Amino acid sequence: MTNNAQNIENGLTLVLGGTGKTGRRVVERLEALDAPVRMGSRSASPAFDWTDETTWAPVLRDVEKVYLSYYPDLAAPGAIDAVRSFTAAAADAGVRHVVLLSGRGEDEARECERIVQASGMAWTVVRASWFAQNFSEDYLLDPVREGEVVLPAGDVPEPFVDADDIADVAVAALTRDGHAGEVYEVTGPRALTFAEAVAEIGRAAGRDIAFVPVPVDDYAAALKDQGLPDELIEFLTYLFGTILDGRNARPTDGVRRALGREPIDFADYARTTAASGIWSS
Repeated sequence: MTNNAQNIENGLTLVLGGTGKTGRRVVERLEALDAPVRMGSRSASPAFDWTDETTWAPVLRDVEKVYLSYYPDLAAPGAIDAVRSFTAAAADAGVRHVVLLSGRGEDEARECERIVQASGMAWTVVRASWFAQNFSEDYLLDPVREGEVVLPAGDVPEPFVDADDIADVAVAALTRDGHAGEVYEVTGPRALTFAEAVAEIGRAAGRDIAFVPVPVDDYAAALKDQGLPDELIEFLTYLFGTILDGRNARPTDGVRRALGREPIDFADYARTTAASGIWSS
């Protein structure tokens, strides 16, 4: 499977999570291709809200394809029921193809994959784990800027995937032949521990950034002290305490199969991001 496949008809595409790390990139790429796109978010018009099913029908009107990204993650409480209901609504609305952003090593994500696969619509699964961009566009940005990243992560390696690769795979599936029925498990080309990833960022940024491993219970207590919602704390501790056990340590060939090129290396991500100045203290 390569990106030399023929373009398919570019009907209207709904991008859920259109302001998020991957959704924003999918929207940008579709717009660059002059493909009709509708952003699915609470700030868009019409608005989309996962917790309000009355917002679903308006955003699904006239839509042929959907990029389905659930916030914060398919492993979060309520995700399976929401994805089941939305998938049924999409099929009823005449959607032809769903591209699902799924999670590596998550039982809940696999259940969501089965829901989409059994929907009667064409489907593509893009299965990812830890995003490199969590260090620059999410909850790890401030710790990196402050020079100390404290996490309940030890020596288990993770092949961090770049959000640009995820978006490229998703857009290929949305706009080109040959991707229906495929599961693309996407990773970076090599696995690093969180300590090694933080060291890569430090080298790229020209700064000393410490990595401090802590027990997961201490991490949860610190998040609670910071005022994070209990649901988010439960989700993060699940990821670090359960998913980061080595099950996802092996790099995979999903990016190469989908795009015919190698995935972005974490060191390249770190250099590019450091040059933007976002990690400056």
